[in-house]
Amino acid sequence: YRSGFRLRMYLVYSIIYTLGFLLMLPAFLLNRQKYASGFSQRLGNYPEFEQDDRKVIWLHCVSVGETNAARPLVDKLLGEFPDHRLIVSTITKTGQELAQKIFGEKVDSIFYFPFDWRFSVRRAVRHFKPSLVLLMETEIWPRFVHEAKRSGAKVAIVNGRMSERSAARYSKVKSFISRVLKDIDLALVQSGNDGKRLIGLGIDSERVGITGNVKFDQVPASGDAATTKYFRERFGISPEKPLIVAASTHEPEEAYVIESLDGVLGRDCRLLLAPRHPERFDSVARLPERYSYSLVRRSSDPTDLDATADIILLDSIGELRSVYPLADIVFVGGSLIPHGGQSILEPAAEGKAIATGPYTHNFESVVNTFLENDAILQTPTSADDFSISERLYEAFTLLLENESRRYELGRNAKALMERASGDATDRTVKELVQLIG
Repeated sequence: YRSGFRLRMYLVYSIIYTLGFLLMLPAFLLNRQKYASGFSQRLGNYPEFEQDDRKVIWLHCVSVGETNAARPLVDKLLGEFPDHRLIVSTITKTGQELAQKIFGEKVDSIFYFPFDWRFSVRRAVRHFKPSLVLLMETEIWPRFVHEAKRSGAKVAIVNGRMSERSAARYSKVKSFISRVLKDIDLALVQSGNDGKRLIGLGIDSERVGITGNVKFDQVPASGDAATTKYFRERFGISPEKPLIVAASTHEPEEAYVIESLDGVLGRDCRLLLAPRHPERFDSVARLPERYSYSLVRRSSDPTDLDATADIILLDSIGELRSVYPLADIVFVGGSLIPHGGQSILEPAAEGKAIATGPYTHNFESVVNTFLENDAILQTPTSADDFSISERLYEAFTLLLENESRRYELGRNAKALMERASGDATDRTVKELVQLIG
């Protein structure tokens, strides 16, 4: 009876997943540049991967954020499991490009994660034959988890997080999610609240461990210094005009930021915009046409205007970390709209004054910790577009005019990072050693 019920659940899931795929197919066709590069692999067609006597650890990262977060974990895994092979998958093109850049010489294969159909997942699992699968940040794909477990692999969530909003969505199909979570051997989560929400969805409590957030273990990569120097020299970054970096922004946050700096941008400060999604680079580049500000693009050939432009557009992948050392203030996007925010930990590791909007539920525990330690400035919820820009203007003005406050926030952020640095990755790998052993 239980086996039949499980089969029916996965059949219903596959039908819903296929319908969702068909609805998204026009977007795939219209945006081939974004999706075509990984489409064949996602159907299970992978380049040659010759098996040997070594066991395989498969680390799955979704996109840029998870790939960046995995840096310290990858290094620790390579050191702790020298007799294993490490492979890395991503879903997005930007994540794939970053993984190739930072892990290309470290791991045995980097590829696209399969679509969550039985045939494509089985092809992938049979091709790579993993003995351990690590899913970054609670990336739960039911068919993949089931087939990986069925193949004999251990499956673990690492650096897991489960927001209240995500838990509420999953709870609508709790009987199915509970079945999926039974195939998870270990869930290593960032906080107690994340663990409680996963347990509430059906995972056994003895399979949950609280290891902290590996993003606290971020350290500047050795290769970033040269890129930082390039940006400083090409764009004439200097203390005379403080640089505000608007990082990982979403529509329409760039407009809010520009409007909040009206009257001071160009005169008292400069702005670097780093949109979250590359497909928005061109539309963001056209924004200053509404205003009287000059803009230059990272992707363009260098010109004399680079050193004086009011706005710099970072239309590249994987270089945001290199920009943070140049910033005086960092605004972290995805937080002025109900998206839920982006990670604040990379600018914090550089000791920068960080401002964010009110919507940070994706990183609830981290932001709360920073607020408790006076290490971040968060704007209140606003009723309309004008109020959003006005609250942001107040935050920027406070930090631009009060240098000591700016340094205080940065010092507190860096101290918080240093106190937690290394612990989460060490705890994670220690748990994985026991799982493998």
